[in-house]
Formats: sequence, C-alpha cells, structure tokens
Amino acid sequence: MPPSPAGFRELEHTADWALEVWAPSLEELLAQAARGMYALAGMELASGPRVRRTFTLPYEDPETLLVDFLNHLLYLAEVENLGFDTFDLRLEGDTLHATVEGAPLARVEKAIKAATFHNLRVTRDQDRWSTVVVFDV
Repeated sequence: MPPSPAGFRELEHTADWALEVWAPSLEELLAQAARGMYALAGMELASGPRVRRTFTLPYEDPETLLVDFLNHLLYLAEVENLGFDTFDLRLEGDTLHATVEGAPLARVEKAIKAATFHNLRVTRDQDRWSTVVVFDV
C-alpha cells in the first residue's frame, strides 16, 4: 500500500503510459490523476498571471467521469495552452462542478493524446479510491 493518503506513480506499460492513482475521495482521485498526467507529460506552468476555468461534467460512473475530466484538461492544454495545479472539485448529484486554476504552459516534454478506458476500473475500498489510468501517447 502506498505510504501517503493520496498520490500517483507511473507504471510500466508496453505501448502507452499507465498511472496508478489513489486518494481518500473521488474528487481527490480526479485531482491526483490530473497532477500525475501533467507530471508524465513534463508540463510546466509559466510564471505570471494565473487563470481560472470553471466547467461541469455529468457523473454517470467514476470511470467515465475520470476519462472526461482528464480529456477536458488535455483539451484546454491543446486549444488554450493552459495547465492547472489547483483543483476545486465538487460532486453534487449527477454533476461534477470543477473550478481549476493554473497558468499558460511554459513547456510540455511529451504529448498525451488522451486518457483511455483501456482496462479502466475505479475502485473504492473502505476509505480509499484507486485506479490505473492508461494514456494514449
């Protein structure tokens, strides 16, 4: 079992990148997955003015929410050149309310095309959520 209550670590994967993620809540799992995705890609934020984006996503199941959330962040990186390091995420009924804060991207070492559903399963054991998410590169 990982030593901290929330975190992420890269896993060996044959063709794509895989990331193990764990956290005490689903919202924190999403935030840790985003941090891990940015770390895998070597994304660095520029210094200077901060930006904030607010959006909502439907909550059908944890797997779909995770993929939709990460892919929305990748979309913002691609289209608006933005990355985020602060996450205020709230699940209310069947909707995720997200406010993310960050800055323009100063650098991206490796491009990530998308978060995938490949063998994706989000689990909850007592007071811990965990998953392994695979990224298409």
